[in-house]
Amino acid sequence: MSPVLKLVAVLAACVLTTIPACAAEDAPSGDSSPAVQDQAAPQQKRELTPEEKAEKEARKECKKKICDIIATRDPEGEDVACDIVKTWREEDIVKMLGGRIDWPWGKAVCQSQLELKRKPLALAMSEAHYEIAMPEQKVRCTLAQKTGGEPYAIEVTLAPKVKFENGKATEARINWGAASAPIFIYPLIYAGTGLDNSANVLGPEVVRMVNEFTTKKCAEVRVEAPPAPDALPADTASFR
Repeated sequence: MSPVLKLVAVLAACVLTTIPACAAEDAPSGDSSPAVQDQAAPQQKRELTPEEKAEKEARKECKKKICDIIATRDPEGEDVACDIVKTWREEDIVKMLGGRIDWPWGKAVCQSQLELKRKPLALAMSEAHYEIAMPEQKVRCTLAQKTGGEPYAIEVTLAPKVKFENGKATEARINWGAASAPIFIYPLIYAGTGLDNSANVLGPEVVRMVNEFTTKKCAEVRVEAPPAPDALPADTASFR
């Protein structure tokens, strides 16, 4: 992978993690593709800051909404709308880059208003063939300066499309749109996103992330969820 595209792949990871429908939230699987194996190392257990804990809880609530649709396959009901924030520590990004590119900034904080229509997601899980075309999403990332001062701001738009067969993602495109960034960062983003739009280099990784989310991650959500009253043991139910 070229250095420019590697940097954009990191930014894509920051962006896509703000979209839980496409994210392997906080714990890539051991069979990740080589393009993302660098992400596995920084995911070790560590103490989260209060801000990171709040971000994670908000993402968990959003995952619950999405996973409920995936489990029930019910097209009727509310769409998903979540305010998502994800902080990437500097050391995480450095490891993701694998020493191939110097990361000249500090932490990156990305935020987005996720919008996901309920009916297409339900149909993607139940139909033999279906394509989800997400509405355009705007994501804003700030890059902290190591020397202090105001962080640099990057804004990108994307409109992901994912094709499904029998409930499993088979093809995806990020579909990068307009971007704004400081003049010394913009050429890298422009070159990398343009290359991905034409060659779809990151599409297979999006497919992997979607399938991991709809299976492993949603299974974890179900395990974490408290049991329904009707599922309580008989001796417990008698005290309701």
